[in-house]
Amino acid sequence: MPAIPPDGNPAPADGSLPPAAAESFGAAPFGVYVHVPFCRTRCGYCDFNTYTAAELGGGADRAGYDTLVGQEIALARTVLPHADVTVSTVFFGGGTPTLLTPRQLGDILRRVGDAFGLAPDAEVTVEANPETVDLATLQQLRAQGINRVSFGMQSSQPHVLATLDRVHEPGRPRQTARWARAAGFEHVSLDLIYGTPGESDNDWRRSLDAAITAGPDHISAYALTVEEGTRLAAKIRRGELSPPDDDVLADRYVLADEVLTAAGFAWYEISNWAASDRARCRHNVLYWTGGDWWGFGPGAHSHVGGTRWWNVRHPSAYAARLAAGQSPAQAREVLTAAERRMEDIMLRTRLAEGAPLSVLAPGAHLSAERSVAAALLDPSSFAGGRLVLTRQGRLLADAVIRDLA
Repeated sequence: MPAIPPDGNPAPADGSLPPAAAESFGAAPFGVYVHVPFCRTRCGYCDFNTYTAAELGGGADRAGYDTLVGQEIALARTVLPHADVTVSTVFFGGGTPTLLTPRQLGDILRRVGDAFGLAPDAEVTVEANPETVDLATLQQLRAQGINRVSFGMQSSQPHVLATLDRVHEPGRPRQTARWARAAGFEHVSLDLIYGTPGESDNDWRRSLDAAITAGPDHISAYALTVEEGTRLAAKIRRGELSPPDDDVLADRYVLADEVLTAAGFAWYEISNWAASDRARCRHNVLYWTGGDWWGFGPGAHSHVGGTRWWNVRHPSAYAARLAAGQSPAQAREVLTAAERRMEDIMLRTRLAEGAPLSVLAPGAHLSAERSVAAALLDPSSFAGGRLVLTRQGRLLADAVIRDLA
């Protein structure tokens, strides 16, 4: 979810979609994202649309949040055609979704199911900060129908966590991952961040080893991005911390790929590794392969049939729109065929399966051949009609994709 959305065009007050988008609904898998904007504290590197109690103001609070989101779910049911489409994935993100009670999260899930129907094998994920759950909480979440959990581990090293302003104890994510298994979660994911100022190669290796020994079937590893307006950016600007070094970030990525591969994880998207095909995050795959989704909550983004829109960001403004019987959408954009093709290349090329060569415009084939010659695209896959990044290509993915698009 971008911190600052594009300007876009005005969104209709009733939330209605362009006819072409509405008519296409059902042609692609349909997922649901639920944004929970609450956090106990603000991490120094984070610029997501989140609010602590002191920042929240009036108009929306945690206690009534499930009912508030339910109003947007009811709106979505009136906007989307009554096609025979069930929800294949649900993702509770944030913020800290587990600041809501398991009952509240279950209530939102039931409202989604009542409005659209859940596929029998629907993947339902909740993000969780390790300090917000224990075994009993995870058992309750599982009983509410949530079947996948993703913990924000970030690092196993105390000084790295301190630089990131993370408040959980270093061993807590490993414990919560084990509790999740005991609670009956088949799929457990851990998120890591590499390149934090002061982190050494050995720190990063220890974090990888700690994540693996916790027993998840999915691990995400992201390079630290310094976002303007965050406390981390201010510290770097003042010279208190050194900015991440691109060469160091590349070395850390290679180490992650080597260590995770040796442990039985396979990369399926540049920043994501899974122990099996079943362990892949199906909700994110839906994003990367051009699916449709409705994002509920303040600042959430949605996409149906080439129309993309985003909600007003502050919970109070979101609540006010819904109370007035209006869509909370702030603005939208209708993608052209060329823009959709470009996004398809950008997203699918990040996947281990790559993008079909057929998505390229005629003039881009020469760029693809140059990338093959430079060992950035796999030659055997290219010969088979697909654009698949090599490991070196993954390190330079943005540049490769820019040339292809």
